[in-house]
Amino acid sequence: MTKSQNGKQYDLEDRTLDFARRVREFIRKLNRTLTNIEDCKQLIRSSGSVGANYIEANEALSKKDFLMRIKICRKEAKESRYWLKLINIDKKELEQERSVLEQEASELTHIFGAIVTKSG
Repeated sequence: MTKSQNGKQYDLEDRTLDFARRVREFIRKLNRTLTNIEDCKQLIRSSGSVGANYIEANEALSKKDFLMRIKICRKEAKESRYWLKLINIDKKELEQERSVLEQEASELTHIFGAIVTKSG
């Protein structure tokens, strides 16, 4: 599908890219403790994987392939939320930013879940 065939597809690609970028901006502001470094590595991987797998889903060779990729998107969004919760924050203003990112990860999880339900 291309953007002209389905405007929402393009919007979700942008949204997942924006999520990964905002996660990276957030991570740059954190204290570099051993646990944060390790948790942030995982968060970077999972947050980027959401959008990368969505792009792969849009290039799927079959419906089965599409559903598998979307399920991976959902799994990676859930995982991103998990890593966000584990990160240690010592600045009050970063707590709000984390909360916003957790909410976005939850919304992406729900969106991909709905796609699986409707496509299955």
